[in-house]
Amino acid sequence: MSGRARREEAVDVVWSGDWVAERLGVALEGDGELHELLGLALRRNPKRAHLLVSNVLGKHVPQKPSVVYGAGYGLGERVRALLGAEEARRAVVLGYAETATGLGHAVADGLRDAPYLHSTRRPVAGVAQAGGFEEAHSHATSHLLLPEDPELLAGGAEASTLVLVDDEFSTGNTVLNTVRALHETHPRERYVIVALVDMRSAGDRDRLTAFAAEIGARVDLVTRSSGTVTLPEGVLERGQALVAAQEAEQAGRADEAVAGVAPAPVTRVALDWPAEVPDGGRHGFTPAHRAALEAALPGMAERIAGALDGDVRRVLVLGFEELMYAPLRLGTALEAAMGSGAEVRYSTTTRSPVLAVDDPGYAIRTRLVFPAHDDPADGPGDRYAYNVAGAGFDAVVAVVDSIADTPELHAPDGLPARLAAHTGQVLLAVVPSYTPTPLQEPAVLPEPLRGPDFSSYAPEDVGWLLQDLSDTELEAPTEEREEAIQSGGAHYAESLPVEYQPSAEYQALFAAALDASAARIARAVGTVTETVLAERGPRPVLVSLARAGTPVGVLMRHWARHRHGLDLPHYAISIVRGRGIDATALRWLAAHHDPADVVFVDGWTGKGAITRELAAAIEEFETSGGPGGSAGPVGFDPEIAVLADPGGCVRTYGTREDFLIPSACLNSTVSGLISRTVLRADLVGPDDFHGAKFYRELADSDVSGDFLAAVTARFDEVADQVDAETKELLAADRAPTWEGWAAVERISEEYGIHDVNLVKPGVGETTRVLLRRVPWKILAKRGVGTDLTHIRLLAEQRGVPVEEVDDLPYSCVGLIHPRFTRGATGADGKAVQGA
Repeated sequence: MSGRARREEAVDVVWSGDWVAERLGVALEGDGELHELLGLALRRNPKRAHLLVSNVLGKHVPQKPSVVYGAGYGLGERVRALLGAEEARRAVVLGYAETATGLGHAVADGLRDAPYLHSTRRPVAGVAQAGGFEEAHSHATSHLLLPEDPELLAGGAEASTLVLVDDEFSTGNTVLNTVRALHETHPRERYVIVALVDMRSAGDRDRLTAFAAEIGARVDLVTRSSGTVTLPEGVLERGQALVAAQEAEQAGRADEAVAGVAPAPVTRVALDWPAEVPDGGRHGFTPAHRAALEAALPGMAERIAGALDGDVRRVLVLGFEELMYAPLRLGTALEAAMGSGAEVRYSTTTRSPVLAVDDPGYAIRTRLVFPAHDDPADGPGDRYAYNVAGAGFDAVVAVVDSIADTPELHAPDGLPARLAAHTGQVLLAVVPSYTPTPLQEPAVLPEPLRGPDFSSYAPEDVGWLLQDLSDTELEAPTEEREEAIQSGGAHYAESLPVEYQPSAEYQALFAAALDASAARIARAVGTVTETVLAERGPRPVLVSLARAGTPVGVLMRHWARHRHGLDLPHYAISIVRGRGIDATALRWLAAHHDPADVVFVDGWTGKGAITRELAAAIEEFETSGGPGGSAGPVGFDPEIAVLADPGGCVRTYGTREDFLIPSACLNSTVSGLISRTVLRADLVGPDDFHGAKFYRELADSDVSGDFLAAVTARFDEVADQVDAETKELLAADRAPTWEGWAAVERISEEYGIHDVNLVKPGVGETTRVLLRRVPWKILAKRGVGTDLTHIRLLAEQRGVPVEEVDDLPYSCVGLIHPRFTRGATGADGKAVQGA
């Protein structure tokens, strides 16, 4: 044990919540055991700054495995006594990810014969989702229920009791959400709620009583301790400010390694985990599984003990996020194997970012940060191990499942390497990830593409639900494409235009436009994001329509993280006018997220064609039964959130002004170097994503990062305006007026075009006409100034007339040549001026 660790144990007699209580006035009041069970810490969270830190859960605070297991097992015995032996045998236990997966499993053990299932945040392709719910105050909120046996949660007149287990019962919202979701499809007469601590207010207790009466079920509560949390007014804001101040003070400060100790060796130890035993309760864990595990535990513990150095006396068994029960039981078995001469502790890594403060009166003394290593569905990110550094462990046994045994785990900044700097020995034990029987066939759904392999965006900023066609020749001269499109010989999505390479003059114009409009764009980004969070929260899944919507989706994600500390998932999906949305991508989203959380994002609306296309495509997908083809509606909401809605086509927007959004000025070089999407039968099969190209060769011209940086730099400047505008919008009538569509129909007839698809309204759409199509003429609203400077420059370069008009709801409208053939251009390729 290090000298520092011994000193801390000698003086650590203060309550581990004093630091927070003294600074924020947070008070815990309750029975005599409450302060022994809980400490306090702070985290960056938009809904709840404080964190109740359990001393017997084995998540953040290393504890004896026997104490952790005993806490859950004892609660299970109390539930068994409450229900009686016969009903306890028929009960089903449901635990909550990630924190209570091990606790719930121990409760199930205490009931002796009850099967166990825990919710998960790890989607598994091909496993039917039996339910899902939200945990409003959590860092990562979406819970999935993925039982291998679909009858496990079935209700009905003879349904068994459902026992729900969480580490704390703070408001009751999570349990109410779960019971409501399951009771609608699988009603039952009795529920038992189990938690280590009940910290509800009187109002929250009344809500549960009323809810039980509403559904006509009995709801019992079993807890180890109870009390209340007193939060003074303004504690959230003061807590966030305190976290920010502490983080600023700690910025750049590296985790301290044990003084004078070289990084420890990392050794893999073979567990010989029984093949018939699942790694946990993600897909269900039966009494037969429990019996097989109990028989195998002593042998596995002996293998771990045999791999430890001879002088090891203080050992930490470190689990991995939701994988809590397997390492916990390995820990209890290791305690027995090593005897009283050794000290074994247990805790697990976590997704949840918590502030660390090295003070005896604070529950989280130290933290280790390392990258995620299980290819999470919401993209890469940081993961954490708390109270490990400086704790004086002679050895750490890191336990992961095989899905997480990846190159990222073994990277120089991976978990074993980070542990090796703080202990004398690291053992890596890998538990085989359980694969339900129906999943032995390979999953048919592809996985998202991410930068830097596909796009110049950071990998966490967007997952592209596309296939990479970078090596396929898809470009055709603009005139050839236009002739083929208008003649009906080809669809616009079957080929790509040659990427426009801007002149130096045009690039300078883009830079000037970005500088002039960055604050305006930041306001619109903030307003639309706040509207989405208010109406579609608490943790929406952003799905941008590639590619114009993707920069906006990335900016919305940055705003949510900057203002609220939210790490929103963001994907890009293809939608093609006349062909609909990528159904394979929708199936992927439905398999990995709750469709009700999906918010479609686009850059701007023109006349509303894509708005209508999306609504029709989602209706078709829902009517067809979605992923399974017969399961009924899935739950996608077709409404689009856009930065600008000049045509009055949507109700969720940042502004309805038609102004220059600089990302419309360029093509791939402002959109992560990704092409427009491609849909062609010989390239895209029925189970493939639509395609796109990554123009790596244009990296020197890429301004995607410059665009993001310029806008995000103005977030703080516009925050007050955003708050005021969002408040006004949420109270306003935002019903679509479709004013733009009416104007397009009028223009189509007035100019003798007779095809609304050749009328492209708004600054963004007009820019696209000049960059990708054969333009006929540009209609510019009289008096519009700098927002149209780039339009006039492009029109001049292509020889297109600009006509000043009045009574236009847009700043400008681009007209595609209505009767285009090769003869409609001169020898220089410029558009002709007559029809």
